[in-house]
Amino acid sequence: MSLFGGVISVSGITFLMFSVFVIAAVGYALGRITVKGVNLGTAGVFIVALLFGCFFFTPLADQLPNYTDKALKIVENLGLILFVTSVGFIAGPKFFSNMKKNFKSYVLLGLLIIIAGGLSAVACIYLGELVGYGSTIQTREGFTAMIVGLLSGSLTSTPAFSAAKDTVATQYESLVSVGHGIAYIFGVLGVVLFVQLVPKLSKANMEEERAKLTQVSEGATKKPYTGKLIHIDSFGFGAFALAAIIGVLVGMIKIPLTAEGYTSLFAGEGIKGTAFSLTTTGGCLLMSLVFGHFSRVGKVSIMPQESTLKVFRELGLMLFLIGAGIPGGAEFVENFDPMYFVYGVIMTIIPMIIGFIFAKYVLKLSLLNNLGSITGGMTSTPALGTLINTAGTEEVAAAYAATYPIALIAVVLVSQFLIIIFK
Repeated sequence: MSLFGGVISVSGITFLMFSVFVIAAVGYALGRITVKGVNLGTAGVFIVALLFGCFFFTPLADQLPNYTDKALKIVENLGLILFVTSVGFIAGPKFFSNMKKNFKSYVLLGLLIIIAGGLSAVACIYLGELVGYGSTIQTREGFTAMIVGLLSGSLTSTPAFSAAKDTVATQYESLVSVGHGIAYIFGVLGVVLFVQLVPKLSKANMEEERAKLTQVSEGATKKPYTGKLIHIDSFGFGAFALAAIIGVLVGMIKIPLTAEGYTSLFAGEGIKGTAFSLTTTGGCLLMSLVFGHFSRVGKVSIMPQESTLKVFRELGLMLFLIGAGIPGGAEFVENFDPMYFVYGVIMTIIPMIIGFIFAKYVLKLSLLNNLGSITGGMTSTPALGTLINTAGTEEVAAAYAATYPIALIAVVLVSQFLIIIFK
Protein backbone atom coordinates (compact mmCIF):
# COMPACT_ATOMS: atom_id res chain seq x y z
CA MET A 1 0.00 0.00 0.00
CA SER A 2 1.31 3.45 -0.86
CA LEU A 3 0.29 7.07 -0.95
CA PHE A 4 0.63 9.78 -3.62
CA GLY A 5 1.09 7.43 -6.54
CA GLY A 6 3.54 5.16 -4.78
CA VAL A 7 6.02 7.93 -3.91
CA ILE A 8 5.47 7.85 -0.15
CA SER A 9 5.04 4.34 1.21
CA VAL A 10 3.30 3.41 4.44
CA SER A 11 6.52 1.70 5.52
CA GLY A 12 8.36 4.99 4.99
CA ILE A 13 5.91 6.90 7.18
CA THR A 14 6.12 4.13 9.79
CA PHE A 15 9.91 4.39 9.77
CA LEU A 16 9.66 8.17 10.27
CA MET A 17 7.28 7.76 13.22
CA PHE A 18 9.53 5.06 14.69
CA SER A 19 12.50 7.42 14.36
CA VAL A 20 10.57 10.23 16.09
CA PHE A 21 9.77 8.01 19.08
CA VAL A 22 13.34 6.69 19.34
CA ILE A 23 14.74 10.23 19.29
CA ALA A 24 12.20 11.33 21.91
CA ALA A 25 12.97 8.42 24.26
CA VAL A 26 16.75 8.80 24.05
CA GLY A 27 16.56 12.61 24.04
CA TYR A 28 14.53 12.86 27.22
CA ALA A 29 16.90 10.42 28.92
CA LEU A 30 19.84 12.61 27.88
CA GLY A 31 18.01 15.71 29.03
CA ARG A 32 17.67 14.27 32.54
CA ILE A 33 21.43 14.14 33.06
CA THR A 34 22.21 16.98 35.46
CA VAL A 35 25.62 18.55 36.09
CA LYS A 36 25.74 21.00 39.00
CA GLY A 37 22.04 21.66 38.73
CA VAL A 38 22.05 22.29 34.98
CA ASN A 39 20.56 19.94 32.39
CA LEU A 40 19.44 20.06 28.79
CA GLY A 41 15.82 19.15 29.55
CA THR A 42 13.78 18.95 26.36
CA ALA A 43 16.78 20.31 24.44
CA GLY A 44 18.27 16.86 24.91
CA VAL A 45 15.78 15.79 22.24
CA PHE A 46 17.32 18.39 19.93
CA ILE A 47 20.84 17.01 20.51
CA VAL A 48 19.74 13.46 19.72
CA ALA A 49 17.82 14.69 16.64
CA LEU A 50 20.99 16.43 15.42
CA LEU A 51 23.03 13.24 15.90
CA PHE A 52 20.32 11.23 14.15
CA GLY A 53 20.49 13.66 11.24
CA CYS A 54 24.28 13.34 11.10
CA PHE A 55 24.31 9.54 10.93
CA PHE A 56 20.87 8.37 9.77
CA PHE A 57 19.49 11.07 7.48
CA THR A 58 20.35 9.04 4.37
CA PRO A 59 18.46 5.88 5.48
CA LEU A 60 15.47 8.07 6.30
CA ALA A 61 15.69 9.71 2.87
CA ASP A 62 15.80 6.25 1.28
CA GLN A 63 12.53 5.38 3.01
CA LEU A 64 10.90 8.65 1.90
CA PRO A 65 12.54 9.46 -1.45
CA ASN A 66 12.10 13.08 -2.54
CA TYR A 67 9.83 13.78 0.42
CA THR A 68 12.05 13.54 3.51
CA ASP A 69 12.42 17.29 3.99
CA LYS A 70 8.68 17.84 3.49
CA ALA A 71 7.77 15.08 5.96
CA LEU A 72 10.10 16.55 8.58
CA LYS A 73 8.72 20.03 7.90
CA ILE A 74 5.25 18.69 8.69
CA VAL A 75 6.55 17.33 12.00
CA GLU A 76 8.27 20.65 12.75
CA ASN A 77 5.26 22.83 11.85
CA LEU A 78 2.80 20.63 13.75
CA GLY A 79 5.03 20.90 16.81
CA LEU A 80 5.36 24.65 16.40
CA ILE A 81 1.59 25.12 16.18
CA LEU A 82 0.99 22.98 19.26
CA PHE A 83 3.67 24.77 21.26
CA VAL A 84 3.03 28.43 20.45
CA THR A 85 -0.74 28.05 20.63
CA SER A 86 -0.41 26.47 24.08
CA VAL A 87 1.92 29.26 25.18
CA GLY A 88 -0.57 31.88 23.97
CA PHE A 89 -3.44 30.30 25.87
CA ILE A 90 -1.31 30.01 29.02
CA ALA A 91 -0.12 33.62 28.81
CA GLY A 92 -3.43 35.08 27.60
CA PRO A 93 -5.24 35.68 30.93
CA LYS A 94 -2.44 37.97 32.20
CA PHE A 95 -0.80 39.02 28.95
CA PHE A 96 -2.59 42.32 28.29
CA SER A 97 -2.32 43.53 31.88
CA ASN A 98 1.37 42.66 31.80
CA MET A 99 1.78 44.50 28.50
CA LYS A 100 0.01 47.56 29.90
CA LYS A 101 2.50 47.81 32.76
CA ASN A 102 5.66 46.95 30.84
CA PHE A 103 4.90 47.84 27.22
CA LYS A 104 7.80 50.29 26.79
CA SER A 105 10.20 47.85 28.42
CA TYR A 106 9.22 45.00 26.12
CA VAL A 107 9.44 47.16 22.99
CA LEU A 108 12.82 48.59 23.97
CA LEU A 109 14.24 45.21 24.93
CA GLY A 110 12.99 43.45 21.80
CA LEU A 111 14.45 46.16 19.58
CA LEU A 112 17.73 46.33 21.50
CA ILE A 113 18.35 42.59 21.24
CA ILE A 114 17.76 42.51 17.49
CA ILE A 115 19.76 45.70 16.85
CA ALA A 116 22.63 44.24 18.90
CA GLY A 117 22.41 41.11 16.77
CA GLY A 118 22.43 43.21 13.61
CA LEU A 119 25.47 45.19 14.75
CA SER A 120 27.22 41.93 15.63
CA ALA A 121 26.52 40.79 12.07
CA VAL A 122 28.00 44.03 10.71
CA ALA A 123 31.13 43.49 12.81
CA CYS A 124 31.43 39.95 11.44
CA ILE A 125 31.13 41.26 7.87
CA TYR A 126 34.00 43.70 8.41
CA LEU A 127 36.02 41.03 10.21
CA GLY A 128 35.48 38.73 7.25
CA GLU A 129 36.88 41.41 4.94
CA LEU A 130 40.00 41.61 7.07
CA VAL A 131 40.73 37.89 7.42
CA GLY A 132 39.22 36.66 4.17
CA TYR A 133 35.66 35.63 3.44
CA GLY A 134 36.36 31.91 3.32
CA SER A 135 37.58 29.26 0.93
CA THR A 136 34.26 29.01 -0.93
CA ILE A 137 33.10 32.65 -0.87
CA GLN A 138 34.86 35.28 -2.94
CA THR A 139 32.47 38.25 -2.93
CA ARG A 140 31.16 40.62 -0.30
CA GLU A 141 27.58 40.01 -1.41
CA GLY A 142 28.01 36.26 -1.02
CA PHE A 143 29.60 36.65 2.40
CA THR A 144 26.79 38.99 3.49
CA ALA A 145 24.27 36.31 2.47
CA MET A 146 26.15 33.82 4.64
CA ILE A 147 26.26 36.23 7.60
CA VAL A 148 22.55 37.01 7.38
CA GLY A 149 21.86 33.28 7.31
CA LEU A 150 24.04 32.93 10.40
CA LEU A 151 22.09 35.75 12.06
CA SER A 152 18.73 34.08 11.43
CA GLY A 153 20.13 30.80 12.77
CA SER A 154 21.65 32.49 15.82
CA LEU A 155 18.23 33.92 16.66
CA THR A 156 16.43 30.71 15.55
CA SER A 157 14.22 32.92 13.38
CA THR A 158 12.50 31.19 10.48
CA PRO A 159 10.82 34.44 9.28
CA ALA A 160 14.21 36.18 9.06
CA PHE A 161 15.60 33.16 7.22
CA SER A 162 12.75 33.24 4.69
CA ALA A 163 12.98 37.01 4.22
CA ALA A 164 16.74 36.81 3.66
CA LYS A 165 16.35 34.12 1.01
CA ASP A 166 13.76 36.25 -0.77
CA THR A 167 16.00 39.34 -0.69
CA VAL A 168 19.40 38.00 -1.80
CA ALA A 169 20.30 37.32 -5.40
CA THR A 170 19.24 33.85 -6.56
CA GLN A 171 22.80 32.51 -6.72
CA TYR A 172 23.32 33.27 -3.01
CA GLU A 173 20.17 31.66 -1.59
CA SER A 174 22.05 28.46 -0.77
CA LEU A 175 24.57 30.44 1.32
CA VAL A 176 21.72 31.81 3.46
CA SER A 177 20.54 28.23 4.05
CA VAL A 178 24.03 27.02 4.94
CA GLY A 179 24.57 29.88 7.39
CA HIS A 180 21.22 29.30 9.05
CA GLY A 181 21.98 25.60 9.52
CA ILE A 182 25.46 26.20 10.97
CA ALA A 183 24.33 28.80 13.54
CA TYR A 184 21.00 27.23 14.48
CA ILE A 185 22.49 24.60 16.79
CA PHE A 186 24.23 27.04 19.14
CA GLY A 187 21.32 29.43 18.67
CA VAL A 188 19.14 26.86 20.42
CA LEU A 189 21.58 25.48 22.98
CA GLY A 190 23.15 28.82 23.89
CA VAL A 191 19.88 30.38 25.06
CA VAL A 192 18.70 27.13 26.68
CA LEU A 193 21.83 27.00 28.84
CA PHE A 194 21.75 30.75 29.50
CA VAL A 195 18.30 30.73 31.11
CA GLN A 196 19.43 27.92 33.40
CA LEU A 197 22.88 29.22 34.27
CA VAL A 198 21.87 32.79 35.15
CA PRO A 199 19.61 31.80 38.09
CA LYS A 200 22.28 29.36 39.29
CA LEU A 201 25.17 31.82 39.06
CA SER A 202 23.16 34.62 40.68
CA LYS A 203 22.00 32.20 43.40
CA ALA A 204 18.46 33.43 42.89
CA ASN A 205 15.72 32.47 45.34
CA MET A 206 13.21 31.08 42.87
CA GLU A 207 10.31 31.33 45.29
CA GLU A 208 10.92 35.06 45.70
CA GLU A 209 11.39 35.50 41.94
CA ARG A 210 8.10 33.73 41.22
CA ALA A 211 6.38 36.05 43.69
CA LYS A 212 7.83 39.11 41.92
CA LEU A 213 6.59 37.78 38.60
CA THR A 214 3.10 37.28 39.98
CA GLN A 215 3.01 40.86 41.29
CA VAL A 216 3.43 42.20 37.74
CA SER A 217 -0.17 41.35 36.87
CA GLU A 218 -1.70 41.42 40.34
CA GLY A 219 -4.95 43.33 40.57
CA ALA A 220 -5.40 43.55 36.81
CA THR A 221 -6.64 40.02 36.10
CA LYS A 222 -10.26 39.72 35.13
CA LYS A 223 -12.73 38.31 37.63
CA PRO A 224 -13.64 34.68 36.84
CA TYR A 225 -17.02 33.99 35.25
CA THR A 226 -19.43 32.59 37.84
CA GLY A 227 -22.08 31.18 35.49
CA LYS A 228 -22.18 27.74 33.93
CA LEU A 229 -20.04 27.51 30.80
CA ILE A 230 -20.73 25.38 27.75
CA HIS A 231 -17.65 23.40 26.72
CA ILE A 232 -17.20 22.19 23.14
CA ASP A 233 -15.47 19.10 24.54
CA SER A 234 -14.14 18.11 27.94
CA PHE A 235 -10.47 18.62 27.08
CA GLY A 236 -10.77 21.83 25.09
CA PHE A 237 -9.47 20.34 21.84
CA GLY A 238 -12.16 22.16 19.86
CA ALA A 239 -11.26 25.59 21.23
CA PHE A 240 -7.55 24.86 20.71
CA ALA A 241 -8.14 23.80 17.10
CA LEU A 242 -10.23 26.91 16.39
CA ALA A 243 -7.50 29.23 17.67
CA ALA A 244 -4.89 27.35 15.63
CA ILE A 245 -7.00 27.50 12.44
CA ILE A 246 -7.56 31.24 12.70
CA GLY A 247 -3.92 31.75 13.68
CA VAL A 248 -2.63 29.91 10.61
CA LEU A 249 -4.89 32.01 8.38
CA VAL A 250 -3.76 35.26 10.03
CA GLY A 251 -0.14 34.16 9.67
CA MET A 252 -0.63 33.74 5.91
CA ILE A 253 -1.51 37.42 5.43
CA LYS A 254 1.38 39.17 3.69
CA ILE A 255 2.13 42.89 3.83
CA PRO A 256 4.35 44.25 1.02
CA LEU A 257 7.50 46.05 2.15
CA THR A 258 8.33 47.61 -1.21
CA ALA A 259 6.56 49.84 -3.71
CA GLU A 260 6.82 47.01 -6.24
CA GLY A 261 4.89 44.79 -3.85
CA TYR A 262 1.97 47.21 -3.52
CA THR A 263 1.89 47.86 -7.26
CA SER A 264 1.73 44.15 -8.08
CA LEU A 265 -0.89 43.59 -5.36
CA PHE A 266 -3.25 46.30 -6.66
CA ALA A 267 -2.71 45.06 -10.20
CA GLY A 268 -4.03 41.66 -9.17
CA GLU A 269 -0.69 39.96 -9.84
CA GLY A 270 -0.07 38.84 -6.27
CA ILE A 271 2.68 40.25 -4.09
CA LYS A 272 6.05 40.56 -5.79
CA GLY A 273 9.26 41.34 -3.97
CA THR A 274 9.75 41.34 -0.22
CA ALA A 275 6.74 41.02 2.07
CA PHE A 276 6.21 40.65 5.81
CA SER A 277 3.91 38.19 7.51
CA LEU A 278 3.40 36.99 11.06
CA THR A 279 3.91 33.43 9.80
CA THR A 280 2.31 30.43 11.48
CA THR A 281 4.20 31.14 14.69
CA GLY A 282 3.10 34.74 15.09
CA GLY A 283 -0.46 34.12 13.90
CA CYS A 284 -1.11 31.21 16.26
CA LEU A 285 0.51 33.06 19.15
CA LEU A 286 -1.59 36.17 18.55
CA MET A 287 -4.91 34.36 18.26
CA SER A 288 -4.33 32.10 21.26
CA LEU A 289 -3.44 35.17 23.34
CA VAL A 290 -6.78 36.71 22.36
CA PHE A 291 -8.66 33.47 23.07
CA GLY A 292 -6.87 33.06 26.39
CA HIS A 293 -7.62 36.65 27.38
CA PHE A 294 -11.37 36.49 26.77
CA SER A 295 -11.67 32.75 27.64
CA ARG A 296 -15.31 32.61 26.55
CA VAL A 297 -17.79 33.89 23.98
CA GLY A 298 -21.02 34.38 25.85
CA LYS A 299 -21.56 31.14 27.70
CA VAL A 300 -19.33 29.11 25.38
CA SER A 301 -15.83 28.40 26.72
CA ILE A 302 -12.95 28.94 24.30
CA MET A 303 -10.29 28.04 26.86
CA PRO A 304 -8.77 24.51 26.87
CA GLN A 305 -8.11 22.65 30.11
CA GLU A 306 -4.81 23.48 31.82
CA SER A 307 -3.72 19.83 31.61
CA THR A 308 -4.37 19.85 27.85
CA LEU A 309 -2.21 22.94 27.38
CA LYS A 310 0.67 21.48 29.37
CA VAL A 311 0.65 18.26 27.34
CA PHE A 312 0.36 20.09 24.00
CA ARG A 313 3.10 22.53 25.00
CA GLU A 314 5.58 19.75 25.75
CA LEU A 315 4.51 17.53 22.84
CA GLY A 316 4.74 20.47 20.46
CA LEU A 317 8.21 21.44 21.65
CA MET A 318 9.40 17.85 21.27
CA LEU A 319 8.06 17.54 17.71
CA PHE A 320 9.43 20.95 16.75
CA LEU A 321 12.94 20.08 17.96
CA ILE A 322 12.90 16.73 16.16
CA GLY A 323 11.57 18.17 12.90
CA ALA A 324 14.17 20.95 12.92
CA GLY A 325 17.00 18.90 14.39
CA ILE A 326 17.22 16.00 11.92
CA PRO A 327 17.80 18.09 8.76
CA GLY A 328 19.84 20.55 10.82
CA GLY A 329 22.26 17.79 11.80
CA ALA A 330 22.65 16.68 8.20
CA GLU A 331 23.29 20.24 6.97
CA PHE A 332 25.68 20.99 9.83
CA VAL A 333 28.01 18.12 8.97
CA GLU A 334 27.85 18.81 5.25
CA ASN A 335 28.55 22.56 5.48
CA PHE A 336 30.42 23.05 8.76
CA ASP A 337 33.15 25.69 8.82
CA PRO A 338 34.75 26.64 12.18
CA MET A 339 34.96 30.32 11.25
CA TYR A 340 31.28 30.56 10.41
CA PHE A 341 30.36 28.68 13.57
CA VAL A 342 32.30 31.25 15.64
CA TYR A 343 30.46 34.09 13.89
CA GLY A 344 27.18 32.39 14.81
CA VAL A 345 28.22 32.07 18.45
CA ILE A 346 29.06 35.77 18.54
CA MET A 347 25.66 36.70 17.12
CA THR A 348 23.92 34.59 19.78
CA ILE A 349 25.89 35.60 22.86
CA ILE A 350 26.32 39.36 22.36
CA PRO A 351 22.63 40.35 21.93
CA MET A 352 21.59 37.98 24.70
CA ILE A 353 24.04 39.42 27.25
CA ILE A 354 23.41 43.04 26.22
CA GLY A 355 19.67 42.47 26.49
CA PHE A 356 19.95 40.86 29.92
CA ILE A 357 22.15 43.65 31.33
CA PHE A 358 19.89 46.36 29.89
CA ALA A 359 16.74 44.70 31.29
CA LYS A 360 18.31 44.23 34.72
CA TYR A 361 20.02 47.58 35.31
CA VAL A 362 18.09 50.01 33.10
CA LEU A 363 14.57 48.58 32.86
CA LYS A 364 14.76 47.07 36.37
CA LEU A 365 12.87 43.93 35.37
CA SER A 366 12.74 41.05 37.83
CA LEU A 367 14.88 38.03 37.00
CA LEU A 368 12.15 35.80 35.57
CA ASN A 369 10.49 38.66 33.71
CA ASN A 370 13.93 39.50 32.32
CA LEU A 371 14.69 35.95 31.20
CA GLY A 372 11.21 35.49 29.75
CA SER A 373 11.72 38.65 27.72
CA ILE A 374 15.14 37.43 26.60
CA THR A 375 13.65 34.20 25.20
CA GLY A 376 11.10 36.31 23.31
CA GLY A 377 13.69 38.81 22.11
CA MET A 378 15.91 35.96 20.91
CA THR A 379 12.80 34.38 19.31
CA SER A 380 13.83 31.15 21.06
CA THR A 381 10.95 28.71 21.37
CA PRO A 382 13.05 25.90 22.96
CA ALA A 383 14.49 28.26 25.59
CA LEU A 384 11.01 29.24 26.74
CA GLY A 385 10.18 25.58 27.38
CA THR A 386 13.37 25.26 29.42
CA LEU A 387 12.70 28.48 31.33
CA ILE A 388 9.20 27.35 32.31
CA ASN A 389 10.70 24.23 33.87
CA THR A 390 13.53 26.17 35.51
CA ALA A 391 11.24 28.88 36.90
CA GLY A 392 8.56 26.44 38.02
CA THR A 393 5.80 28.68 36.67
CA GLU A 394 3.96 29.15 33.38
CA GLU A 395 3.77 32.92 33.95
CA VAL A 396 7.14 33.55 32.29
CA ALA A 397 5.33 32.86 29.01
CA ALA A 398 3.65 36.27 29.24
CA ALA A 399 7.00 38.09 28.98
CA TYR A 400 8.02 35.88 26.04
CA ALA A 401 4.74 36.52 24.26
CA ALA A 402 5.05 40.28 24.79
CA THR A 403 8.60 40.62 23.46
CA TYR A 404 8.42 38.05 20.67
CA PRO A 405 6.29 40.03 18.14
CA ILE A 406 8.58 43.07 18.43
CA ALA A 407 11.65 40.93 17.83
CA LEU A 408 9.94 39.03 15.02
CA ILE A 409 9.28 42.18 13.01
CA ALA A 410 12.65 43.73 13.84
CA VAL A 411 14.76 40.72 12.85
CA VAL A 412 13.05 40.46 9.45
CA LEU A 413 13.69 44.15 8.74
CA VAL A 414 17.28 44.07 10.02
CA SER A 415 18.11 41.01 7.88
CA GLN A 416 16.80 42.71 4.75
CA PHE A 417 18.54 45.97 5.64
CA LEU A 418 21.91 44.21 5.94
CA ILE A 419 21.54 42.58 2.53
CA ILE A 420 20.62 45.87 0.86
CA ILE A 421 23.45 47.85 2.51
CA PHE A 422 26.29 45.35 2.19
CA LYS A 423 25.93 44.24 -1.42
